[in-house]
Amino acid sequence: MKLRLLPVVITIVVSSGVLFGGWFAYESIAMEDPFLEKVAAVEGIADPVVEIERERAIVRATIEPGASLRQAYRGIVEAGASSLGDRDIVVEASGETSEKLEDWWSEALFDVAQAMETKQYSLIPQRLRELAKADGSLQVQTEMDEKNVYITLVDGPNSKHVVLPRQPAIMGVWPNE
Repeated sequence: MKLRLLPVVITIVVSSGVLFGGWFAYESIAMEDPFLEKVAAVEGIADPVVEIERERAIVRATIEPGASLRQAYRGIVEAGASSLGDRDIVVEASGETSEKLEDWWSEALFDVAQAMETKQYSLIPQRLRELAKADGSLQVQTEMDEKNVYITLVDGPNSKHVVLPRQPAIMGVWPNE
């Protein structure tokens, strides 16, 4: 039996096109579009962009002025749980930042990192407010839930949003573990 090369190559190309086209259509129509609609409906979110990967989904969105970063984050995660199954959801919240905010955050980062490392989360809002008082025009909002610490810095029309994951203490059999 002799195979002809042209029909075999055409069959492979057409089959590959149908398979990958179907996979792309499924990802786009059945997963990404409904998830994007749910994210866009979350209060406090503007201009969401969704990128779905094999094991995670990345959501890039602008947090509207005055909105709660914690509630927006939770709304996005809940929308993803119903649309994406067990994929991890990474939220990249953005705002119009400025050089002043970035410089201020780099100064405050040491204190925040120390509080996160020692799991003394109550020191974060206290220390950030102390630093903000010295600046005068900066407003700080801190929130926390069982998974993350949320920090919003506002300086006039500019804002910076930071989500820091909490790592719960691991209990061992021995006190030294």
